[in-house]
Amino acid sequence: MSDETETKNEENVGYDNLRILENIEVNLTVEVGSAELKIRDLLRLNEGSVIELDRLAGDPLDILANGTMIAKGEVVMVGERFGIRFSEIVSPEKKGRKPVASHTSHT
Repeated sequence: MSDETETKNEENVGYDNLRILENIEVNLTVEVGSAELKIRDLLRLNEGSVIELDRLAGDPLDILANGTMIAKGEVVMVGERFGIRFSEIVSPEKKGRKPVASHTSHT
């Protein structure tokens, strides 16, 4: 078998494997921000309480597939529902969740 034929066979196997993966469902999540607080502060929360998040207003939001960041984007309206517009696809080197910054609550 020639090297060219062997390479084509390997490409076909890779393509077939990719086609199998195409039908696997993933959970897509958009993360607005996060906060870390003590249980004491959590127990003091009530209707109207406000928690400061680790993200500035207007910053791109994290888009996660099964908990792994794959992109950044912004919220848009799609009819009467929210949607997300992808603004940046995250490179494989940067994928993964970033550490959560520590913030206190504002009640």
